[in-house]
Formats: sequence, C-alpha cells, structure tokens
Amino acid sequence: MRPSTLILSSFLAAVAVGCSPSPTAELEANKDLVRRFTEALNAANWDALDELVTEDFSRHSEATAGPPVSSREEFIQLQESFLVTFPDQRVTIERLIAEGDEVAALAKYSGTQTGPLGEYPATGRSVESTFLAFFRIEGGRIAELWVEWDNVAMLTQLGLFPPPPSE
Repeated sequence: MRPSTLILSSFLAAVAVGCSPSPTAELEANKDLVRRFTEALNAANWDALDELVTEDFSRHSEATAGPPVSSREEFIQLQESFLVTFPDQRVTIERLIAEGDEVAALAKYSGTQTGPLGEYPATGRSVESTFLAFFRIEGGRIAELWVEWDNVAMLTQLGLFPPPPSE
C-alpha cells in the first residue's frame, strides 16, 4: 500500500469515527430524556409526553393497583388519578445510571394526600419516599418503565398502616 493511500485511509477512518455519536453522548442523551420526562410529570405537562414517550408506552409496577398501563394515554390517565390524591406531588431524581438503551433512576417522591387513596379518605398528611425506576429507550423516546416503591412506608407516613382495628 502506498504511503498516501495509508494516510488517506487513516484520515477517512478517523473522520468516520468522529462523526458517529459516541456511546457516552448516547447515554447522556438517554439520561437527559429521563430528566425531561420527570420535569413534564412534575409540571403535569401531558403534551410534552408526545415527544418523550412512545405511543405504545408500557408501565410496569407491582406497587400500583389496577390494570397495567400499555399506552401513553393510559399513562396520562394514571398520572391524572395520582394528582387527585396528591395534587402537589413531586419527583426528584437523586441518581441516574445509563447502560445501552436503559436508564436506572433512584428518585424521591413527595406529596400531600388531600384526596382519597383507594378506599382511604384524605389524611392531609405528607409523604416522602424513595423509589426505583428503570426506563427502556427506543428511537429517542421512553418505551417502557418499571417502577417500584415501599407501599408500607408510604401508608405508615399517612397514618394508614397498620390498619385501624375493625369495630
């Protein structure tokens, strides 16, 4: 191979590598997507979810009663129901870890129960609870979310656990 061909080949390879997004940039973009998703939830900005989650978005959680969420619209309905119970709810991200097309979040939920929680009437008490969430990203949008938290800790903070004795 001639020296000029070798130099040109090396230059073209370097340019090609430099033009493709780095894995670190993709991971940071995925974490930023989760941050923007959280900001939209905190602001109850449902229109923003059109750009942030897929139409067939799925949410998985053993901690939430009711049917699974399998669309963006069902997710919005679930979030609206949470706002009836905790109208001042807020999620604060404490840590994000990204790998491949997934982002893990350690976050804190806070809110005041001014509406009913299932069969329990409003208590007026506030809760603060750490939870874990795992997001799967597809095509620059969140396609799936797994979220779990400690219901016993939240019910205890609300004064609903242990349950009152039956009369």
